[in-house]
Amino acid sequence: METARVLVAADKFKGSLTAVQVAERVTAGLRRVVPGVRVETLPVADGGDGTVAAAVAAGFERRETRVTGPLGDPVTAAYAVRGTTAVVEMAEASGLQHLPDGVFAPLTATTYGSGELLRAAVDAGARTIVFGVGGSATTDGGAGMLAALGARFLDADGKPVGPGGGGLADLAEADLSGLDPRFAGIDLILASDVDNPLTGPKGAPEVYGRQKGATEADIATLDAALAHYASLLGPEQAGLPGAGAAGGIGYGALVALGARFRPGIEVMLDVLGFAPALDRATFVITGEGSLDAQTLHGKAPAGVAAAARAAGVEVVAVCGRLALTPQALEGAGIRRAYALLDLEPDPAVCMAQAGPLLERAAESIARDFLASSPSGV
Repeated sequence: METARVLVAADKFKGSLTAVQVAERVTAGLRRVVPGVRVETLPVADGGDGTVAAAVAAGFERRETRVTGPLGDPVTAAYAVRGTTAVVEMAEASGLQHLPDGVFAPLTATTYGSGELLRAAVDAGARTIVFGVGGSATTDGGAGMLAALGARFLDADGKPVGPGGGGLADLAEADLSGLDPRFAGIDLILASDVDNPLTGPKGAPEVYGRQKGATEADIATLDAALAHYASLLGPEQAGLPGAGAAGGIGYGALVALGARFRPGIEVMLDVLGFAPALDRATFVITGEGSLDAQTLHGKAPAGVAAAARAAGVEVVAVCGRLALTPQALEGAGIRRAYALLDLEPDPAVCMAQAGPLLERAAESIARDFLASSPSGV
């Protein structure tokens, strides 16, 4: 009798478990019920925070460097390298995690460190860079990133404008002539689950500004400043999908660095070697902290499920919180979802005990799908 070959390809449970920890807990729960089950783990990410960790788990080498954080202070940021391919996560340099609790800087937070991180990847020999954007503390259109790479953004007196999106209101001249010439030969892939334009009702300030501490007045200021910035750099690119990603850093990468936009989960599945892992599997377990409407729009579980369904491999999901109907799950290619809140209804306890609860959920999956037939599925 053939033993099931399970592929665990889940994202992190934000705030409680990394993607690697999710895979470990699921594996432990499965093996408690079916000791002989063959499990391959492939932690995944969709370009947001956790992307470097997923690459490292897949065999990339972790590198660290000191860069400028979103508030201008030095921070340690990691990126990942394998051969001539690098995975760079802008949140490592310019993410919300670098802000002290309760401290936001919606008008002045800078992506300068993201530019330094990209330069470090090129210095390390990267010719292809997967640039995962998400979880940013910034709304500066990527101006800080470009300044770190040699661009100059000057006011009417010929002085550099202030940091962040707010400073762009004073922009009189955008000089890109000093940009690091090596980027002309780099394949820079903008990996994001966000396809918003730079400005307007669906733009970066309006849709994402509030989670970065922006008031309504700040949002209006940032939207006008970014529109002015785009009028000098290239207004046509401001409407491209992904231009509004991570506070508009997508726009800066598209307009000045020759980046090409791809849905983050598609890029990451390619980089992580998901296709050959799927070929080896007879059953897939995916998941993330919250399975909700956002999941269906480019998040990791939807990408994993779509690929598995196309290959004819059954998929179930694990999550902390489930906010999708059975019909929505089925539409996404997910047979069933196992939520930790069904085991422990108190959200605080659920997050604190996510590891043991996830093992229990995996035991249920094993009983429901792996222990009931000769093939294991």
